[in-house]
Amino acid sequence: MALTGRTALLAALGSLPVGIWGAGWAGILAVNAPLALACACDFALAAPVRRLGLTRSGDTSARLGDPADITLTVTNPSRRPLRAHLRDAWPPSSWQPGTETEASRHHLTVPPGERRRITTRLRPTRRGDRRTDRITIRSYGPLGLLSRQGTHRVPWTVRVLPAFTSRKHLPSKLARLRELDGRTSVLTRGEGTEFDSLREYVPGDDTRSIDWRATARHSSVAVRTWRPERDRHILLVLDTGRTSAGRVGDAPRLDASMDAALLLAALASRAGDRVDLLAYDRRVRALVQGRTARDVLPSLVNAMATLEPELVETNARGLTATALRTAPRRSLIVLMTTLDAAPVEEGLLPVLPQLTQRHTVLVASVADPHIAQMAASRGNAEAVYEAAAAAQAQTERHRTADQLRRHGVTVVDATPEQLAPALADAYLALKAAGRL
Repeated sequence: MALTGRTALLAALGSLPVGIWGAGWAGILAVNAPLALACACDFALAAPVRRLGLTRSGDTSARLGDPADITLTVTNPSRRPLRAHLRDAWPPSSWQPGTETEASRHHLTVPPGERRRITTRLRPTRRGDRRTDRITIRSYGPLGLLSRQGTHRVPWTVRVLPAFTSRKHLPSKLARLRELDGRTSVLTRGEGTEFDSLREYVPGDDTRSIDWRATARHSSVAVRTWRPERDRHILLVLDTGRTSAGRVGDAPRLDASMDAALLLAALASRAGDRVDLLAYDRRVRALVQGRTARDVLPSLVNAMATLEPELVETNARGLTATALRTAPRRSLIVLMTTLDAAPVEEGLLPVLPQLTQRHTVLVASVADPHIAQMAASRGNAEAVYEAAAAAQAQTERHRTADQLRRHGVTVVDATPEQLAPALADAYLALKAAGRL
């Protein structure tokens, strides 16, 4: 039983004359008896809370930043009407800051023997699974003097998926892929590609593509066109160690890496290549293998949803061994990791030859745009010192990238907004050169 604000006010007003006139206990009872009777009747007429029937329905997944609507059905089996305030509690990260109170609280009225539906709209601010907490219901009588209060647990989980903001770049990358695939007049040639057809020579074509036998049979010079091979294997490796927890802008580096990996997976699956995923730090955090082109993207998104950076140093030897087991034949291994000098020189470089001798390796890293802003700052002594520190950091990063390139590794180093399209361009360049 809860004492409402209206009841407290009436009780104060009822006891005020007693305090002034000093009527004693008899006076108190005489003055407050009507109020007590009204409260007792009001409490008795309030619908019971524990007998209510509650069920949920609605969204079970949503992209980060998109709303998720959860419907709660409240059934009143009693003979008394339900007048209630309801709070549907979820974790704080289920709402935009400052909106929880308005979004989670509802007022409802349910006649006897009927049911009503209310909708709670979530707007999650973090990836992962969001599980509901208790539902608290406060049932009032017709006068609103006293209330019954109770809680129910109605389990429900909403999986918050990566936002995949880079999908806006997919149409332009697919257009470039169609060019490589021989569907336009711009065709490419490289080692390991498949012969497609013959066409007339145009200025700028590689003379090595001229088919002299076909030319002898026609009145014009004929050149061979080549189509990049399909059914190549691509292994996306996400480093989920401590360096992936560093925030660049408003999000961890891991989120930018996942966004770039999703764009590459969507592009590669359209190109006819097979895509697998490995997330690793000191053990396997996620593994997706053997998915069809239709299922690969949903599977990757679902696996990435619950990934979080681990505050441990990545075991480079374990990562390499696991990647080699996951990719038994020649593949493109895309390693999403850091270009910081210490982790690369002490961890990756000693084991890198094991990967490069069997596979094509591409390292993609998230650069901090704030470093470039610091390097360009001038105007006072503090800004000059910041510029010097930023220049030193950039020099070390470039030196680390050059070390990787000397081992035959393709390096993509870009800001979070540019990493996904830059990685897609690097994949297309490798495909055009016949290195897949």
